[in-house]
Amino acid sequence: MGNFLAMTAVAFLAAATLASPVRLHAQGAQLQQEFATMGTGSAAGVYYPVGGIICNLLGKTRRAGAHNIRCTVESTGASVFNVNAVRSGELSMGIVQSDVQNYAYNGIAQFLAVGADPELRVLFSLQSEAFSLMAREDAGIQSFEDLRGKRVNLGDPGSGSRNTLELLMKEYGWTPGVFSSSADFKPAEMPVALCDGRIDAFVHVVGHPNDIIQEAANTCTSRLVPVTGPEVDAFVARYPFYPPAVIKGGTYKGSTRDILTFGPRATLVTSSRLPENIAYHVTRSVFVNFDEFKSLHPALSDLTPQDMLGGNSAPFHPGAVRYFTEAGIQLPE
Repeated sequence: MGNFLAMTAVAFLAAATLASPVRLHAQGAQLQQEFATMGTGSAAGVYYPVGGIICNLLGKTRRAGAHNIRCTVESTGASVFNVNAVRSGELSMGIVQSDVQNYAYNGIAQFLAVGADPELRVLFSLQSEAFSLMAREDAGIQSFEDLRGKRVNLGDPGSGSRNTLELLMKEYGWTPGVFSSSADFKPAEMPVALCDGRIDAFVHVVGHPNDIIQEAANTCTSRLVPVTGPEVDAFVARYPFYPPAVIKGGTYKGSTRDILTFGPRATLVTSSRLPENIAYHVTRSVFVNFDEFKSLHPALSDLTPQDMLGGNSAPFHPGAVRYFTEAGIQLPE
């Protein structure tokens, strides 16, 4: 993956305007080379490799002569950062939790001050994610309610994980003051902080299996904790972008039973300003190579084409609609 992840200065400059055309001559024909950048998340998470897979498949169809679009990925602060960067034009596309997509498009929650983003568009949905509560075995945490009085990592400011945790805390009527201490370690730092005893628990909203959870489970005696109960039921009813989710038992050391929780979907979003040609070929590259796409990361393995159309609040980009129409794929109402 190293070759396509390497950012060149040309790619950075071109990406600033979403897709800057460069005229090239090849085999006597004039080709238009275009660039697109995709915001993902922590290099240790799922968004980053999934973004790389999408860019790789786009590269595959480029080499087959379908287009001349070059795609690069950036490791970022994840959902909230990505949706803001797409809005500003800093990024062409970004992987964003379905809940954050909804808030940004409608200008609510943390986007109340900046207002709605009517130009936000969707290409397709990705893997289901799960609100994953990881705790040290000796911390005595059996449920979300048991986080009271504990040392808890709230997550990377601006991330979808932190946003979801803070919303659930509101359902419980909590502020960070209910914890004995709180921290904002980035995802890559969380397993070390947990196993060094600096925190008792952390939350990570992510597809599974996940390297962060795996590292914590393998490094110290820790396990995933179910997130269920009346408050969680009320939360899911209030926010339908967080359907129930299950982390399969046996995925990680110390967590032998299925873990019941909830979680959003990851979605690939862009702006209405993105050229239709780019939106079309990004979408087409994934769907014409769908079996390969699913095989390249365990978080994608259970996806169906229909799964990749759901959970969205913003409209689909015309380029994506063009592909789905050509392929005879029915979009949701």
